[in-house]
Amino acid sequence: MSVAAETELSLARQANELARDLARANPRVYWADLLVTAAVTWLSLFVATASPSAGWAVLAGVVCVLSLYRGISFIHELTHLRRDDVPGFHFAWNVLIGVPFLTPSLLYEGVHILHHAKDRYGTARDPEYHPLARRPPHELAAFLGIALLAPAGVVLRFAVLAPLSFLFPPLRRLVIAKTSGMVINLGFSREDFQRARSTPWLAQEVGAWLWSWAVIALTIQGVIPVRALVIAAVIFGLMTFLNQLRTAVAHAWENDGEPMAVLDQFLDTVNVPPPAMLPFLWAPVGLRYHALHHLMPRLPYHNLGTAHRRLVEALPADHAYRQVEQRELFPALGRLLGRMRMKR
Repeated sequence: MSVAAETELSLARQANELARDLARANPRVYWADLLVTAAVTWLSLFVATASPSAGWAVLAGVVCVLSLYRGISFIHELTHLRRDDVPGFHFAWNVLIGVPFLTPSLLYEGVHILHHAKDRYGTARDPEYHPLARRPPHELAAFLGIALLAPAGVVLRFAVLAPLSFLFPPLRRLVIAKTSGMVINLGFSREDFQRARSTPWLAQEVGAWLWSWAVIALTIQGVIPVRALVIAAVIFGLMTFLNQLRTAVAHAWENDGEPMAVLDQFLDTVNVPPPAMLPFLWAPVGLRYHALHHLMPRLPYHNLGTAHRRLVEALPADHAYRQVEQRELFPALGRLLGRMRMKR
């Protein structure tokens, strides 16, 4: 066995031994976090869209961007959380956050898990991998900027393509394959057409479709001011832009598309642990421990910090686990830009 394989095996074994007691999700944490986050999101959205004071509207808008980002980030937990771990949580999240903001969990469930497949990670079959570090710097601007189009994208997906796809079967297959996944690999196509016939998928899709039509109808009738709809769209666009910034520093993005050794897959991911404080805002719900998550995908977000501290205490400072750490968002972005310039 190679040194790299032994290192990875040792790290995986130590991580699982140290965090074995942390694998169970705590329903109280999940429910409290979701309910508070949803309440803050909807209240701040109301103030941002209805307040006559520009100052209060802007402040509420900033709060709404951050709280909505935290709420949407739970979609990542849903893909790893079994439904009997926290009964009713998937349904509640879709009702409170997913469907109203046209980001139901169908867009991530069945897709994200492929990113964790050892034989897919970093290859053309990985839905969430784009070798940014091998691209010219201007591609980073395009990568980030496209996120601002998300409000138009979700409306197109659920208000237009959803109803049309039910009328035209050939279009339906295209909609499922190419517009039903939160991916960054544009060459990826979904193939789980059977999932698209399941009750949860159809309930979410039809719910988002009818919700979008209701909002459009109420806006046309003047019940919802156009100004409020524009503000909500701006908030959603900024939220997706913030998530895209985080995504840009979640990996090293250096693989050339060939299959990667498991240790190399780990080293291609990033942790942004304390003492950095701002990741609480730009990498919420455990996303700051992205590398640790790839090492232990089933570990619930509320226990990642404890697992990280145990690993840091148990492993030497020069261990491979410590090599994936970044200090903050903008230093990490700077390193990515530096690597992109070197590959020109």
